[in-house]
Amino acid sequence: MSELSDKELIDELKKRFETNKSALAEVQKLNKELQKVNKKLEDSESLKSHFISNITNEIINPFASILALSKNILSVEKENWKKVFSMVSLIYSEAFNLDFQLRNIFVAAKLEAGEIFPEIVNVDIKHLIENVIESFKYETKKKKLNVKLKFDIKTEGNKPFFFKTDSEKFRLIISNLLSNAVKYSYEGNDVIITVNQENKDLTLSIKDFGTGISEENQKIIFDRFKRIDSGINSVHRGHGLGLSINKALLDLLSGSIKIESEVEKGACFTINLPENVSQASGFAFDGNDMFFDDDKFLNGEGESF
Repeated sequence: MSELSDKELIDELKKRFETNKSALAEVQKLNKELQKVNKKLEDSESLKSHFISNITNEIINPFASILALSKNILSVEKENWKKVFSMVSLIYSEAFNLDFQLRNIFVAAKLEAGEIFPEIVNVDIKHLIENVIESFKYETKKKKLNVKLKFDIKTEGNKPFFFKTDSEKFRLIISNLLSNAVKYSYEGNDVIITVNQENKDLTLSIKDFGTGISEENQKIIFDRFKRIDSGINSVHRGHGLGLSINKALLDLLSGSIKIESEVEKGACFTINLPENVSQASGFAFDGNDMFFDDDKFLNGEGESF
């Protein structure tokens, strides 16, 4: 076997050096990626712990209030029966908020598990929004708020405007936006809901005249498990899931959401939702899907409401 010349030896050493250098760079790159993954896992555990702590309070507190109020009702004497009406109102408020929180929690769990999919139906958009407004009637009455709906979509003969989307998810999106508007509005103001259609996209905005959101906080409001008002004595209830869920549901429906806000001048959230091109499997009027044959319904042979 012939010996390597000096030049060949140097070339071989250079080649091996470059190979080792490349391998070292790859190891360093993998190490950095591993550090990022570990950091995300640490953050995830921290967020989950914080989330569970908040959720526990949001569930236990309303239950405790409902139980206490119910017990007090049972002990009311006949001559003090008027007290019952006040306590029943409080029970309804607590139960409404608990139901609303649980709906968000269940959807968040499905989103995390990847077990949520669009269920497309023909949705009577105006009727659904009016139904959501009605469901918040007690909450808006407490703050003396006036919810105004500006529905700027005209139909022939004033027929219902049907839009192909997921009614249940759309209802939750509107409910979360209206809930925030009610929470952060100043007493006695208006909440304005505007609906129109651009091309085939549905555009809906909800504007309040309340505390507003700073530019810094606007960057985090759609992050799951984060909330702006996280103080232990916060006067605003909620666990910060609503807007992040809205973002995830709109992504699922190929929609988008944006915000315009200034501190102490209120906030306006606007969603844009394209009509789903797939075949709708029924009709929905209040966010609860009602499945039946489309042709029979359009011919007047379906269920009446």
